[in-house]
Amino acid sequence: MIEIQRRGLLLVMSSPSGAGKTTLSRRLLAADANITMSVSVTTRAPRPGEVNGKDYHFISQRDFAKLRDAGDLLEYAEVFGNFYGTPKKPVVDALQAGRDVLFDIDWQGTQQLAQAMEGDLVRIFILPPSAEELRERLIRRAQDSSSTVAKRMAKAADEISHWPEYDYVIVNEDIIIAAAQIDAILSAERLRRHRRVGLTQFVRDLTKNL
Repeated sequence: MIEIQRRGLLLVMSSPSGAGKTTLSRRLLAADANITMSVSVTTRAPRPGEVNGKDYHFISQRDFAKLRDAGDLLEYAEVFGNFYGTPKKPVVDALQAGRDVLFDIDWQGTQQLAQAMEGDLVRIFILPPSAEELRERLIRRAQDSSSTVAKRMAKAADEISHWPEYDYVIVNEDIIIAAAQIDAILSAERLRRHRRVGLTQFVRDLTKNL
């Protein structure tokens, strides 16, 4: 199979909490060896089962401020009193090596990422099929208190209002169908001409023998 050198892309998946972006992200990472997860830094405490350095880099507010002030974060945001951010260097290194990077960030982070790296960005917004299903998913995952569930539901409308800022919108009613739609988007975006940096040389070599 002919391999043409390609610059990596940044795949952002955003949604209100409980719409399924984490599940979809995990499915994609398990199925596609060409994409890796961007590991964010955060000041919040780990949830049960989360591993430092794998799920997040859990750091103090002081260390977070140092990274932010030094310009070492591509994006950062405050969510429910906690700070989240994306370290710059590992992302830039991955793109240059032709690897894709997956982001699980909100609309604020996506806007900042677009300002920094618009040409590399592919944005997908995940919607729940209904408000009732969103509430049920938040309750079923049993990670948050009832008061936090209420806060997340109250914030969902504001988060959803940013859907027009995204390149693609998927309604996650069926996880299998939604995952297949994401695969299709990724396959097409990888073939975009401006990302295939080796294409000029390939065509030049091809036409020498014509």
